[in-house]
This record gives sequence, structure tokens and C-alpha cells, in this order.
Amino acid sequence: MKKSLRLSAAVALAATASLTLASCGFGGGGSGGDDASGTTLDLLVPSYSDNTQGLWEDVIAGFEEENPDIKVNLEVQSWDNLESVITTKIQGGEAPDIYNGGPFAGFASDGLLYAAEEVTSPETFSDFQDSFIANAEVDGTAFALPLIASARALFVNNALLEQAGVAAPPTTWDELLDAATKVSALGGGVAGYGMPLGSEEAQAEAAVWLWGGGGTFGDADAITVDDPSNLPGAEQIKKMIDAGATQADAGSTDRSPLMDIFVQGKIGMQVGLPPTVGQIEENNPELDYSIVPIPTQDGSPFTLGVMDQLMAFQNDGDKQDAITKFFDYYYSADVYVPWVQAEGFLPVTKSGAEELSDEEALAPFLEVLPDAQFYPSTNPKWQATDGAFKALFGQLQTKPAQEVLTEIQAQVDAS
Repeated sequence: MKKSLRLSAAVALAATASLTLASCGFGGGGSGGDDASGTTLDLLVPSYSDNTQGLWEDVIAGFEEENPDIKVNLEVQSWDNLESVITTKIQGGEAPDIYNGGPFAGFASDGLLYAAEEVTSPETFSDFQDSFIANAEVDGTAFALPLIASARALFVNNALLEQAGVAAPPTTWDELLDAATKVSALGGGVAGYGMPLGSEEAQAEAAVWLWGGGGTFGDADAITVDDPSNLPGAEQIKKMIDAGATQADAGSTDRSPLMDIFVQGKIGMQVGLPPTVGQIEENNPELDYSIVPIPTQDGSPFTLGVMDQLMAFQNDGDKQDAITKFFDYYYSADVYVPWVQAEGFLPVTKSGAEELSDEEALAPFLEVLPDAQFYPSTNPKWQATDGAFKALFGQLQTKPAQEVLTEIQAQVDAS
């Protein structure tokens, strides 16, 4: 097995970056419109870390140097405020020209956004990972540009697996159950697999298992939590819990504090995110660990993908060319890749993935990006689905799997 992975300076910088893709902050503000010397673009973004504002300021400085006739006004908001800010701006007729956010389908349905191909060159558009650009589509047309990605992989405590007599990291559910059970049997407060079914991110752990068994949450047209294809994954979770392969309180444990325990060396395996690498480097750099693909029912490749987007509002037809220049500049590898590295996420472009292919710590995440699957976030009931998973999925610890799936579906249907 690989020994503990070391982090590049750029990735280490992101040890404190938010992983939720929904929890950020900004400052500044712009007046909008064109000034006497040329075009002014208003850019509204959330804060992913303490570095976010400075990183965008560096991008803007480089862009304005190459395009002296275009000025970019930056406004940074926290994720807590972002949705109310964008709503207020749109209602007041002052939508930003470029916006970095999450949900975009409503804006596209209201006819507020440029299609992505209208504000990028063919070279830039074709550079996006196919699975990510597909997740930015409404009725077959992309209305947003993937900005940053987060994917999941299995973090493995090499030392604990070796002590338990496990020869190699698991690739299938059967192997995972066997390995986790053996690690838990070591005792001393050690758990084989960290199973976070608490309200923080139950929908993510659910996706890891349900989708890993061929299940689905649905698509843009229908939410299908009670689909029969989801039952194998839900039942496998119960099997893990009942076998003592997880921590004792799986139904109520949240991901972040559980990952802290992994970092301390007390959990054999847990699904984590790219910034987890920085967390380990900062808090337990001597931890002997590996990062491998998430085990699935049959060992086929899979990861849960999450992304945020950039989108362009159709405020002024005269700005379309300026927006295109900005996007083409930003997504060029020498500009985009350092930005993504500093924030601790993964690139959504093929050129970005290629440039970071030698980063040992990121390689397991980059390898599975083409196989990423996404939440059905363009479905208007996704927000209710997300909430239902967070509120109800932890009941798997004590209730039959089908009953829990049915209850979640009923709450979604009633929303």
C-alpha cells in the first residue's frame, strides 16, 4: 500500500477551505454598466476560504492587464447571504454580469442567462469534462459553466488494515464489509468504517451507497428515492451497521467530526474529499494512509460529484464579447489551475486534470472524475429531497431499509 500522501504547498493552503460547496464570503462591490473607457463587468462570487477574494483579485488584475478596455468589479458575499443577495439584485434589475453560485436552472427557465456556448470560445467549451458540462444543462443546453469540482474517494488507514490482517484496500461491498469488520474487532475505540448518516450530509453518504449499487435519486423530471434499485445500497448500509463494521452511532454521526476521528487514526476507512488531504497534513502528518476509489457492489468505478458554476446574465447585449473574453482567460490552464489548487478543489477542465495528473494526493480523485454522478439538482424538488435525506436517512440504524426509503419519498412528494 502507499505510504502517507504528502501535500503540495498549493493544496495545503486549502486545508481550511469549505467542502460543502455552500458556505462562503466576499467584499467589495461594483457600479455596473459601461464607463467612459470601455466595458465594466460586475462579478458576484461566494467565499470558499480566506483566500478567495485575493485569488479573484489576482485573476482580475491579470485579465484587465490583457484587456485594458474591460474593467471587472468584484463583490464577495458569504454563502449564507449569497442567495438573498442575488435575488435582491435580480428583483431590482441589477443582476451581476457574471455570477458564481450553485442552483441555476430557475434562472435559465426564466430566460435570464446566456447559453454557455454563447459566452465561451469553442476551445474553452470543449475543454470541460463531459460529465460536468452535462450536469449544467437544462433541456439539453448548458446554461452554466462548471467552476470547481469535488469528488469522493475512500481514505484508508494503512496501519489499521495491516494490524487487522487485511492485505489490500477493498474494491467491492463484500470486501469492504469483511475488512471493516476485522478492523473494528481490533477494539480500543477503533471503528472499521466511518458511516456518517447524520443530518450534516446524509444525502452524500446515501448517494455513495445507493448509487454504488446501481440506484438513483431520479432526474430533472422525477425524484425516485423509493426506486427498487436503491434497496441494495440501503440494505448494505444496514448490514454494515448490524455487523459492527461502523462506529456505534452511525444514524446520528455527522461527516466532519467523524473525519476528525479518522485523522486521529481511530477509523479504518471513510469516504472523504480533496480538502481532507490538507486536513491530515495539518493535524496528523504522520498518518499512514492511502486514497482509493470508493468500493461499489460489483467494483465498477463511481464517485459522487459536486460542482459549483459560473453563469452569465443577459443584462446588456454589448457585454457578451467582454464576458466571453473573461471566461476564456479564466479557464486557461495557467490561470485556472492555480486558482483551483489554492481553493483545494478539483478542476472541471480536461486540461486542468492533465496538468495536475502528477499530484499524487489528487490523482485518485482526478481518475474518477469522468465517472462522476450528480444530484438531480435541476429538479425543482431536489431541495426537499436533500432535506428529507438529512432528516430521515439516519433511521436506517433502527428501521427497515424499504421503510426509510418510502418515508423519504413521501416527504418529497408532499413538498
